Amino acid sequence: MKRRIILILLMTLVPRPVLVAQAGDSARSRMQDATANPPIPIVSWFVTPPTFAEGIFPCSNCHAEMPPDLTRRVLQDEHTAIDLRHAAGLFWCLDCHHPENRDTLRLATGEGIPFTESYRLCGQCHSKKLRDWQAGIHGRRTGQWNGDKEYLLCTRCHDPHDPKFKALTPMPPPERPDRTGH
Repeated sequence: MKRRIILILLMTLVPRPVLVAQAGDSARSRMQDATANPPIPIVSWFVTPPTFAEGIFPCSNCHAEMPPDLTRRVLQDEHTAIDLRHAAGLFWCLDCHHPENRDTLRLATGEGIPFTESYRLCGQCHSKKLRDWQAGIHGRRTGQWNGDKEYLLCTRCHDPHDPKFKALTPMPPPERPDRTGH
């Protein structure tokens, strides 16, 4: 009896996907195929172009004749000012920068994307922040509420190599204005 009650509770409380199909088995099987491998929508957002340090982009200016070195290491000659502290040192440069096409970034799938779509790269690990960014809750965007909008990329506020905000020195409290008779 207890098992039956537990089973009924589990069946009613645990969410299950519901397939809605049109009449006929072929429609039902098409819907099951679509839900088994749903297409991943790629939405483009109008973003301000990324900012690069002077003389740093395009990367292929220096890397065109260099074969990619996939060895994780401390850089000795170039890019020594970069202190990679993203995710407590779990990442290496070529986890995000494309090893073959140096003027693009690389998703976890290996797909190359332009720097203007870097939000897709960030969103792989920070999906909730990406969702909030797309909704206009996180980050900054300009434009009309019911019209065109321009989004700032994650890297406009966060250093991609060390994204945590640095501590701020608190400001003194505001002074109350003098009150003169009323």
